[in-house]
Amino acid sequence: MSSSTPASSSTGWTADSATLAHAQPVSPWRRTWLRFRSQRLGYWSLVIFMVLFVVSLFGEVLSNDRPLVVRYGGHYYFPIVKDYPETLFGGDFPAQTNYLDPYIRSKLTSHGNFAVYPPNPYRYDTIDYFAARPYPAPPSSSNWLGTDQFGRDVVARLLYGFRLSVLMAFALTVSGVLLGVLTGAVQGFYGGRTDLIGQRLIEIWSSMPDLYLLIIFASIFEPTLWLLFILLSMFGWLVLSDYVRAEFLRNRSLDYVKAARTMGLTNWQIMWRHVLPNSLTPVITFLPFRMSAAILSLTSLDFLGLGVPPPMPSLGELLQEGKNNLDAWWISISAFAALVITLLLLTFMGDALRNALDTRARGSAFGGGK
Repeated sequence: MSSSTPASSSTGWTADSATLAHAQPVSPWRRTWLRFRSQRLGYWSLVIFMVLFVVSLFGEVLSNDRPLVVRYGGHYYFPIVKDYPETLFGGDFPAQTNYLDPYIRSKLTSHGNFAVYPPNPYRYDTIDYFAARPYPAPPSSSNWLGTDQFGRDVVARLLYGFRLSVLMAFALTVSGVLLGVLTGAVQGFYGGRTDLIGQRLIEIWSSMPDLYLLIIFASIFEPTLWLLFILLSMFGWLVLSDYVRAEFLRNRSLDYVKAARTMGLTNWQIMWRHVLPNSLTPVITFLPFRMSAAILSLTSLDFLGLGVPPPMPSLGELLQEGKNNLDAWWISISAFAALVITLLLLTFMGDALRNALDTRARGSAFGGGK
C-alpha cells in the first residue's frame, strides 16, 4: 500500500527540503567563482600557474649547490642555512666550502658520512668548474637543460628567473592598481575641472617615451631591482586609470549615490564604500593582463641589458645569451618556452576572469563554460 507522504531518508532529508536547499541564493562572488571554474581553460591555467609559482618559492630547496643536511664525523650540519669552512669537512683551506668539489664530495660520503643534496645541485649563480664538457654544454644527466655560456645551470636560472619575474610582476601590478584606482576614482567622481586637469596631465605623462627614460636612468644610476621597480611602476597605472575613471563617471549619478549623499556621507565615504565596490570589474579583469605585461616588459629590458643586474636570474638575460650563442639551441628554446607558457597561462586566466565577470553572458546561471 503506497503512501502519499513524500519519501524521506533516515536523516530527515526530503525532496522538498532538497529543492529548498538548491533554491538558496548564491552570493555574487561565489557565482563569479563558479562561472570562472566553468571556464576550464582559464581554471586549469590558474591551477598550473599557482603550482609553478609555489614550486619556484622553494627554489633554494629544489635547486641549490649546498646540501640540505650533512652528517660528518657523527655531527649534523645544515649548509643550506649556514656557511661552513672547508677545513670542517677535511679540506685544506678555511674558505667557504664548495660542495661540488669532487674531493669534498668524497669526504662527505666516506666512513659513514652522508650528504643530502637538492634534486638539482646548482644555484642560479653556480659555475660548474668541474664540468666534463666545455660550456655552453648541451643537456645531460648532470645538467638537465644544459649550461649557459658562463657554465651556469639553465634549469636553476629558469626556476629562479621565473620566481623573480612573477614576484616583480605582482609588485608592479599592486602598485599599478593602487595608483590607477586612486587617480581614476578622483577624476571620475569629482569630474569637471578636476577631471579635465587630470586628463591633460595623464596625456602629457603617457606621451613620454618610457624606454628612453629607462635608458637614461640606467646610464646615470647603477641598475637595481628597486630602481627598475620605480621606473616601471611610473607608467603601469595609466591604462587602469582610464577604466576606473569611466566606471566612476557612470556610477556617480546613480540612485544609490544620491541616497548616500542624502544620508550625509562624505565624498570619500561614498567613493570607497559604495562606488568603488561597484566599479571593481575592470580592476579585477585587468590583473592577469597587467601581470603578463609586466613580465614582458621586464624580460624586454633584461634582453636589452637594462634590467636586473647580473648575476641575478632573468628570462630576458637567457634569451640574450641564446641570441649570442645560436649554436646553444637549448638556451633559447628553454627561455622561450618558459616565457610563452607563462604568458599563455596568464592570458587564459584573464580571458576566463573577464567572461566570469560578464553579467551579460548567456547560458546557465554559472556561465556555461566551454
